[in-house]
Amino acid sequence: MAGAAWCALCLGTPYVPPHRLFGGGDEIARVVVTELRVPRLVLALVAGACLGAAGLVLQEALRNPLAVPEMLGVSSGAALGVAAPLVLAVSVPAAVEPLLALGGAALGGGLTLLAAGLGRSPSAVLLTGAAVAAALQAALLVLMVMADQLDLQLIYRYLLGSLSARTWEDVTGLWPWLIVAVPALVLCAPVLAVLRLGDDDAEALGVRVRRARFTALAVAVVLIAPVTAVCGPVAWVGFLAPHLARRLNPRTDAVGWLPWSAAWGAAAVAVADVPARLALAPVETPAGAWTALLGVPAGVALLRRRR
Repeated sequence: MAGAAWCALCLGTPYVPPHRLFGGGDEIARVVVTELRVPRLVLALVAGACLGAAGLVLQEALRNPLAVPEMLGVSSGAALGVAAPLVLAVSVPAAVEPLLALGGAALGGGLTLLAAGLGRSPSAVLLTGAAVAAALQAALLVLMVMADQLDLQLIYRYLLGSLSARTWEDVTGLWPWLIVAVPALVLCAPVLAVLRLGDDDAEALGVRVRRARFTALAVAVVLIAPVTAVCGPVAWVGFLAPHLARRLNPRTDAVGWLPWSAAWGAAAVAVADVPARLALAPVETPAGAWTALLGVPAGVALLRRRR
């Protein structure tokens, strides 16, 4: 994490030595660090933490290590909500984009739960979510066909998940959503530990399983949607981070895994953004492409070792 932070703040054009990060350098270097690199690093950490925590919530609520936002229609719905006004030439203020993403994510997650019988079976929710995600991705492809060349490039980069050209305004736009999501996440964690026992045992302990599963999906939506509105769907962070948390802390439960999953998600996005920004400089590549490229093999390897 510290190495990724050093690379994010120091490397690039211009190169800024560590001892001049927050003073002592020229004015251009100071502006680049404080107005571009620092907010980008903070956004990477916050976005990764939200995605990592949301991935753990979904996996624990559905008792399936493959339950990730990308397979439940949540990420695709949020991306559709943000991309549609761009293609349809509807002017939308930046402050409204998280609401559009929230509506799209709620649409995707709600369709998944409704089609699966309001969360009656974890396996049914996962299979139905994959179908809903495929349908929403097809709608995104239709929008991309309708878009002109400039909009197509913007949508393509957004759908891969990018932190390029993000500023403090994008970071501050996330705080109102985090104020809602973090307390809900803390209250949800003990219920996730009970759901892990199985539906019958959870009901015997007084948990209303279907309502708890629906609530868990709602918490995941509030975590994922604002991040997707700003960064796009940064892929597979919600898959990798929970597996790392379980692997390194096998003797705890969802309450103990939650902060570790958030920390690993933050580290994954921060680390992936370094090659995204520097590997093909001066051309930037989307951070989501690197999280998918590195995260999927690592997650599969962790699954195999767990078995």
